[in-house]
Amino acid sequence: ITGESGTGKEMVARAMHYYSGRKNQPFICINCAAISRELLESELFGHEKGSFTGAVEQKKGKFEIANTGTLFLDEIGDMEPQLQAKILRVLQNKDFYRVGGKKPVEADVRIIAATNQDLEELMKQKRFRDDLFHRLNVIHIYMPPLRDRAEDIILLANHFLKNCTTGLQSEVYLAPETEDIFNNYSWRGNIRELENVIKRAVVLAGTGPILSEHLPDHLIE
Repeated sequence: ITGESGTGKEMVARAMHYYSGRKNQPFICINCAAISRELLESELFGHEKGSFTGAVEQKKGKFEIANTGTLFLDEIGDMEPQLQAKILRVLQNKDFYRVGGKKPVEADVRIIAATNQDLEELMKQKRFRDDLFHRLNVIHIYMPPLRDRAEDIILLANHFLKNCTTGLQSEVYLAPETEDIFNNYSWRGNIRELENVIKRAVVLAGTGPILSEHLPDHLIE
C-alpha cells in the first residue's frame, strides 16, 4: 500500500484483514521507521534468553504473535537492507529464527506492507532490495492524497465531526464558510490532518457552527 503520510494506509490494511478469512486471527502492526535496526529485528522475530544484554527471558516476535493472521509492516521503506533480507527469507521459506535461536519457527502470516516512499527510486539507490520488492508487490494499492479527492473532504469532515460529538449535549456543525476553506486547502497532512483540525474546532466551538475563527491560522492564510 503506497501513498503520502496520513492517507489511511493502515485503515486499508485493517479493512483487508477484517474482511478476509483471517478476520478472527491476530492483526499485528509494527512501524519500521520508529524502531532502531537492532531492536526491530528482536521486535519482528523475537529473541532467546541470554541472546544479548538485557534478554532476561525468551520473547516472541511479531511474526510469531501474528501466526495465522496478518502482519502489517508500516513504513517498510525505512527498513535497512540487512533486515530486508531476513524478511525475504520468511516470505520464501515461511519460517524464521529468533535472535540467538538455533531452531526455525514456522510462520503462517499474511504480510501487508506500506510506505510513503518511492520504492523503485530506493531500489536504484540500493537502499531497498529488488527481490523483496517483487515478493511484496503482488497487489499494489495506491492511496491518493486528500487534495486529489476533493469530493471526499466534506464527507470525511462530517464523519469526524460525528465521531467527536457523539455523546455531547450540544450540536456542532460546519458553517458554509468553513466548508469553502476546507475545499480550498491543500491538506498536506491528508486525512490525519483533517481529523485533527475537526477535533480542535469542536473543542473551540463548543456548540453551534464551526467558523473560520475555530480553525488553525495556516488553513485560512
